[in-house]
Amino acid sequence: MLITHDTRCSLDTVVDLVNTVPEQDAAPDGLPDVATLQDFVRKHEISDVGMLSEFDLSAVRKVRGRFAGIFAAPDVRAAAGMINELVAAAGTTPRLTDHDGYDWHVHYFAPGASVADHLAADCGMALAFFVVAGEQERLRRCEAPDCRRAFVDLSRNRSRRYCDSRTCGNRLHVAAYRARRKEATG
Repeated sequence: MLITHDTRCSLDTVVDLVNTVPEQDAAPDGLPDVATLQDFVRKHEISDVGMLSEFDLSAVRKVRGRFAGIFAAPDVRAAAGMINELVAAAGTTPRLTDHDGYDWHVHYFAPGASVADHLAADCGMALAFFVVAGEQERLRRCEAPDCRRAFVDLSRNRSRRYCDSRTCGNRLHVAAYRARRKEATG
């Protein structure tokens, strides 16, 4: 599957956005305030975003929840329906642009759109490309029992199981090794 630079950026953005959702009720929100949202926008180089407000923060949190639903969708039809609703609500307006030193690419958000509509349109379309390519199963959640972070499996054989093999993957492998050693000696 060919993934363009702008699609990859949108995928990274949507994964990071979904992973700001508190994993448990007592966990802190990863987007607690407008300043954190501004940092998120800056980190992901989201263009055409003006001053942000509490309204923007609330709208982005709602979009974030809808994206989280896509990663948890039970099947491709459900994911496609959620993506269609998200993108339609954003009022997509595809247009070619070449800004900030990037070559030509497509923005799906309307000029002057809110940051929430921007995220819904561009990130929603990036996820739509996976559904169209028959690759919806690559939109995953970490299989570590104590982690449910979202990620996009871009491995050739669709075999990635953990959000980060150095942390979640290694932790489970070490635990399995220790359990085998204990069983062998016990």
